[in-house]
Amino acid sequence: MAVSKNIKPTESELEILRVLWDKGAATVREVHEVLAEHKDSGYTTTLKLMQIMFEKGIVKRDDSSKTHIYRANISRENTQQQFVGKMIHSLFGGSSTQLVMQALGNHAPSKEELEEIQKMLDNLKKQ
Repeated sequence: MAVSKNIKPTESELEILRVLWDKGAATVREVHEVLAEHKDSGYTTTLKLMQIMFEKGIVKRDDSSKTHIYRANISRENTQQQFVGKMIHSLFGGSSTQLVMQALGNHAPSKEELEEIQKMLDNLKKQ
């Protein structure tokens, strides 16, 4: 199944993808149990969403056994890049500086995060 690089998952689909990215592979029940820790949603809702995601090509499904196993069919990194790119363009007028300033203003980064940001800035300056 060919997967478009421009698949834009919905917020509910992103929640499911986060579980699959973290676990690697999971059944509907396993995904539902993780989601149920944070939100009130029925098993059949999770099942239906995952079936739709399979039809869209967002997830792969191994149905060789009685219990279907799902895996993400789009990468976390590519999905993050798409969403951040769209956000920079639509909310920040194309300015990644404004995005970073807003993000750092709303969330105090840890010392480790600041060190990682500094490394990234140093690498960008070298390019």
